[in-house]
Amino acid sequence: MVKGITLSSVTRARRQVRLSRSLGLALTPKAVKHYEKRPYPPGEHGRNVRRKESDFAVRLREKQRLRAQYGIREKQMARIFDEARKVPGRTGEAFIELLEMRLDALVLRSGFARTILQARQSVVHRHILIDGHIVDRPSQRVQPGQTIQVKPKAASLDPYMAAAAGAHRDVLPEVPDYLDVQLEKLSAILVRRPRRSEVPVTCDVQLVVEFYAR
Repeated sequence: MVKGITLSSVTRARRQVRLSRSLGLALTPKAVKHYEKRPYPPGEHGRNVRRKESDFAVRLREKQRLRAQYGIREKQMARIFDEARKVPGRTGEAFIELLEMRLDALVLRSGFARTILQARQSVVHRHILIDGHIVDRPSQRVQPGQTIQVKPKAASLDPYMAAAAGAHRDVLPEVPDYLDVQLEKLSAILVRRPRRSEVPVTCDVQLVVEFYAR
């Protein structure tokens, strides 16, 4: 075993690569090169031209693509969609906005983590504060005006020191306008609700709405 790399981390990486190929998008920085090399589903028939998919299959895959980008369970997705349906305006836009206001998603967007899985681990390991209070629930919804920060005692750990130096910026999208990030301080403020057009996820959200509304 390579020093510093556990079997579980290698297994997770392989699963992310396979999932990336299955869904048709790279879910992690490590999956990018593998997906670009083999941009087709895994398995012996992966190269073959697919037969025409049903409308249900197309919508299901789009929903799975969105769920994979946030790394959440189906029950969580369905619950957030039900909440989005009650919000005035377009359901799909409200759905993405609510997903994006999750704490783990904003930790990732702020550049404090390299992947959504790392962002979730940061929260679960009690390394993240909201307005100075420890929060260990990745699903915690951040409200406009609240401050997200890496706990000072954790800021000296190698992953966060690398993040503060901007080590993740080469693999992450630009910081969206709904966040005011001071990366060197490992601090970010959600200045307002995200807008769908600003959220860096790959998704035809109308197909997802149609999937849940069936």
